Amino acid sequence: MSERFSSFREFYPYYLGEHRNRTCRRLHFVGTSFAIGFIVLAIRSGNAGWCLAALGSGYAFAWVGHFFFEKNRPATFRHPFYSFAGDWVMYRDILIGRIPF
Repeated sequence: MSERFSSFREFYPYYLGEHRNRTCRRLHFVGTSFAIGFIVLAIRSGNAGWCLAALGSGYAFAWVGHFFFEKNRPATFRHPFYSFAGDWVMYRDILIGRIPF
């Protein structure tokens, strides 16, 4: 059964619940870090192909974390927009120490 959320504020606690496994969170963090690097490369080189690498790295690391460590289905399959936003908020929360790396 798919949950319904009326706002990102409602969704984010659910999102964090889908990321209890520390290795999964670390893989998300690494994938998002690579994505940031690839976006910077795209801007500096003027080659938009790096944007595909950014998407690929972000999702590949996250999905490995979910399928092999968290043992759940990524939230992006059910809530793609909230999930994308959730990844960036979780990244920030890890950076500032709100969530353990």
